[in-house]
Amino acid sequence: MHKHSLVCHSVASWVTILWICGAAAFAAAPQDDGKLTPDQLDFFETKIRPVLIEHCYRCHATSEQSVRGGLSVENREALLAGGESGPAIVPGDLDNSSLWHAINYRDNRMPPKGKLAPNIIADFKTWIEMGAPDPRVNQGVVVHAKVTPEDIQAGKSFWAFTPPQRVEPKLEQFQNWGETSIDRLVAAKWEVQGIEPTDDCDANTLVRRLTMDLVGLPPTPEQREGFLEDWQSSPQGAIARLADELLESRQYAERWARHWLDAARYAESSGKESDMSFPNAWRYRDYVIQSFENDKPYDRFLLEQIAGDLLPVGDDSQWNENLIATGFLAIGPKSLTEQNPRQFQADLVDEQIDTTTRVVLGLSVGCARCHDHKFDPIPQSDYYALAGIFQSTETFYGGTRTIRNRQPSDSIRLPVQDPEASKPVMTLQDIEDLKKELQERQQELAEARRAQRTGGTTPGLNANILDQIVGQLRAKINSVDATGRPVSVCMGVQDRQSIRNARVLVRGEIDQPAQEIPRGFVQVLGNLPDKLPASGSGRLEFAKWLVAKENPLTARVMVNRIWQQLIGQGIVREPDNFGLSGPMPTHRELLDYLALEMMDQNWSVKSIIRSIVTSRVYRLKTDQDPSRFEADPENLWIARGNVKRLSAEAIRDAMLSVSGSIELKPPRASILAAMGSALMGPNGPQNAPLLIAPGGSGNDDRSENLRRLLGGNLRNPAVNLLELPNYHRSVYLPITRNNLPRALDAFDFADPNMVTGTREVSNTAEQALYMLNNPFVLELSDAFARRLIQSSTDPQARVDRAFQIAYGRPASREEIQASVKFVRKAKDSQSQVPSDEAMFKAWSQFCQAILGSAEFRIVR
Repeated sequence: MHKHSLVCHSVASWVTILWICGAAAFAAAPQDDGKLTPDQLDFFETKIRPVLIEHCYRCHATSEQSVRGGLSVENREALLAGGESGPAIVPGDLDNSSLWHAINYRDNRMPPKGKLAPNIIADFKTWIEMGAPDPRVNQGVVVHAKVTPEDIQAGKSFWAFTPPQRVEPKLEQFQNWGETSIDRLVAAKWEVQGIEPTDDCDANTLVRRLTMDLVGLPPTPEQREGFLEDWQSSPQGAIARLADELLESRQYAERWARHWLDAARYAESSGKESDMSFPNAWRYRDYVIQSFENDKPYDRFLLEQIAGDLLPVGDDSQWNENLIATGFLAIGPKSLTEQNPRQFQADLVDEQIDTTTRVVLGLSVGCARCHDHKFDPIPQSDYYALAGIFQSTETFYGGTRTIRNRQPSDSIRLPVQDPEASKPVMTLQDIEDLKKELQERQQELAEARRAQRTGGTTPGLNANILDQIVGQLRAKINSVDATGRPVSVCMGVQDRQSIRNARVLVRGEIDQPAQEIPRGFVQVLGNLPDKLPASGSGRLEFAKWLVAKENPLTARVMVNRIWQQLIGQGIVREPDNFGLSGPMPTHRELLDYLALEMMDQNWSVKSIIRSIVTSRVYRLKTDQDPSRFEADPENLWIARGNVKRLSAEAIRDAMLSVSGSIELKPPRASILAAMGSALMGPNGPQNAPLLIAPGGSGNDDRSENLRRLLGGNLRNPAVNLLELPNYHRSVYLPITRNNLPRALDAFDFADPNMVTGTREVSNTAEQALYMLNNPFVLELSDAFARRLIQSSTDPQARVDRAFQIAYGRPASREEIQASVKFVRKAKDSQSQVPSDEAMFKAWSQFCQAILGSAEFRIVR
């Protein structure tokens, strides 16, 4: 089972202290002591806000599902309101501030997983005693428990709901620092904060930073040497040339598509109680990769994913692409064991609304399913206005009805078939045999079920196994046309023939429908149509509304995601929460500049990436000078670079690359595509490969015939099909929701059950053990060793080569000496094996140490 990070989940006493009544009004009001002084603002931003974000927001922020006890700690009013144990904060009064007692572990404990460090507790003491200054109250919006039209109108003045504007900063101290608008906008904050930036990083550091950020692979020796040569004549020219080279590569698209797939909650199975495979999900993955490779305009990218089936096309190839793009709405998790179709449909629509609004708008509109939004000016009627659009849309994800899949659907047949489909894969006799086998199995299944109902027995007939086999036979028959040629299908959506508005569900319950709500959009964002056409779902109009330049959020949210991946932190620190409960942007003028720039550049993602990586801000060193660190410990003002740990995929891909084992040619489809719809278990599909006829031994004629018809082979069920050797890039690994590949799961891969804007970063014993014992790591260490041995006969040259390949820098004299000594001792410790073998094993151990080192998995 995929592990989730569970933070602040325990202690009832903590829930009691951090509780706010749902009926309480919340949002910004004028602070009692007026405008904050620069010192107060600086203290809160550097000492208090980062602690709240790290230790409290996950359980006490944004949506009712994650707000433990109902309290948000994201604004001053919430902290002042407190709960059953009294106010969380009473400015100037420690004794009556329940939060103070909680962090000191008196009566209650916050956070429950471990007491805060003494210096942090001291900071909170100082903060409360100075009056608890908190800038998160100057939003000018009051939202009540029941959102009113006045709340919506007032909400339009909130920064995120107003149009982005260009601001030209006036610089004095840093007027000659940097050459780009990005540099000037960041430097303007340094002048206000009184902060000095670090120096630029060196060329070796920068070339590795560029390649890891843009393509997720370490620089090749040729790339590094070419960059260093260009650097001598023009550092800026060297950066621009390498950036252009990387952005035009397939590897860039694979790297940046994965960032989008995190947000799009991409997976190849349904998850939940019955984790059924989605054998055609890979088409959406490949569509995303191709879109990034082609630098498809972001507005077009969104239009295709939300309403591609409704867009005009010039040919069938474009129609293919558009249909596949709508897989965005179809690939989410699904509770396929749900027996009530109305409940299943309501949950499906809810997941589509929540995903779309979080990914595109950075808003949690899904929180208004049961009541008006508790934090943002989004009434419940807005949720059901969108629900009418998605209820008028049919979702296609495939599958056949079995006891583990009570909510199957069709797939969408593509107008252009795959090249592989030109030749029949089944004869007409094969099809007839399948149909005959299906009829026999259906009769046996009916007999077994009758026996179950009457309490009788049917020796050799297991209803559950028969149910799975019948489902597989149906899927096999449906996978070809009448001539035996494969049928190309995809996941996606299309408008229903019957268009209908949604009814409000009281408390979200399907058996409590109330008034009907006309289909529409989120009111607070404005630019609303008078009325949606009655002839369609309104999905196309919704998509066009999302990407209209008048929409204040779409471009801002996307450029914030891009900035976060390159700089290491978002301008808005919570990329999926641009609402009132989210953090304010640290550089609003910069965010607006990037949003406007992307729209002006035809919504080009590559143009924004290029602008950022060619700025001087991107080149800043990560060194932490003590005085500079003390002035800005969280690096809010970006006066230095951020050290970033590689993502799970980048760690695996980097090991493949440096060992010389990587296969850069994209694979065809996915391993799950060939297995069809199947129940996923810890070792892959549970039913597809185990084709033994009911009552048979596995070697009998009926079992053999079944395997022949379904294309299966007997295998050891302990063999994990999801962990078979695979040398392609990690973006192509099979992603099933309940069982992730270990190489990804160990290093904080995104949870495919939800929108993931920011991955957690951990440092665990499990990771160390993986690098120490995993057979794949050992295999790649051997391959890396062979590469070094073939490069030179000189041990010192081999060590230096290893450092240049793995770390992107030459080894120091001390490192060379220590490494050669390590290899010699490792060889001498294996006196029982032949000398050549002992030497190879020694170099392999050295390579494993390189791959397992901290320097290998971080970017400075």
